[in-house]
Amino acid sequence: MTIREKLEEIERTTLSPRAALSAESGGRIRAESPHAFRTAFQRDRDRIIHSKSFRRLKHKTQVFLAPFGDHYRTRLTHTLEVSQIARTIAKALRLNEDLTEAIALGHDLGHTPFGHAGEDTLNMLLAGGFSHAEQSLRVVEKLEYEGKGLNLTAEVRDGIAKHSKGRGEILESAPAEMAKTLEGQIVRVSDVIAYVNHDIDDAVRAGVIQDEDIPPALVRNLGKWHATRIDRLVEDVIRSSLKVDMERIAMSKETLAALVNLREFLYEKVYNSRFALEEVEKAKKILSDLYSYVLSAPDAYIKPFPKGDSLERRAADFIAGMTDLYALALYERLFFPRSWRSQ
Repeated sequence: MTIREKLEEIERTTLSPRAALSAESGGRIRAESPHAFRTAFQRDRDRIIHSKSFRRLKHKTQVFLAPFGDHYRTRLTHTLEVSQIARTIAKALRLNEDLTEAIALGHDLGHTPFGHAGEDTLNMLLAGGFSHAEQSLRVVEKLEYEGKGLNLTAEVRDGIAKHSKGRGEILESAPAEMAKTLEGQIVRVSDVIAYVNHDIDDAVRAGVIQDEDIPPALVRNLGKWHATRIDRLVEDVIRSSLKVDMERIAMSKETLAALVNLREFLYEKVYNSRFALEEVEKAKKILSDLYSYVLSAPDAYIKPFPKGDSLERRAADFIAGMTDLYALALYERLFFPRSWRSQ
């Protein structure tokens, strides 16, 4: 018996009957021989961590565009916080932690520069629209490794594709809208738990809101401090999921309502604030101009893959893959006048 087979046996004997087992994965798009000492989901996690798109997350904005300051979140720190929350829930429910971690680490690989302002811009420019969740799936299936993709398992790809809810239902009632695995559903709710809490932290740091601005009812329900809110939300997910015999990942009605209201507070006071909207217009201008420029000079910027995709779709791939810093530097090089230098 190989080390991998021993690990698969440990999964079968220790995890919940509702856990997704790596030995029973739906497989990959391209068949591969099993690894000697890593399970299928462990390999997926490792491939994501070693990908270029994962490394670029460190210079992609979470909320504040290209922020100065070491303590503001980026897409990378957000991803790590989602992973930590999701793994805590998965471990408590005896679900597959490796699968949960792989989905969490890959869920935002397709996010644009300049946060949701970038996503909104590409959605406006691209004829078929643009979604960062769909783009994350596109990254792992078609863009990484020069068009070969990461060849991840079906369960990880499904979790990445279904992780996002925008401003819609956090725990969607329609089965088609939710991940097929409980591990994927955990990442979906962990994503919201992470960003509503750390975005409050960043907004206070930036002076956009004060701690005292958070509605008193939400403070009573969820707690005053960042750590307290996360702890209460995570505990509620675990207890509520156990109450429904883990048929789905659940939250109590009261706590889910509080989480939704906290998200609405952020939309009103932070995401749609005058401060944020002023920066959004700048981001839209930069990315719109870059998109038009690269379409006019495709050979210099646009990859020849995926084959069969339109030039516009591949231009969107190029824009979506940029970091904030790269987008600003390229915009300056292309559109700012160059200063004269004395010889």
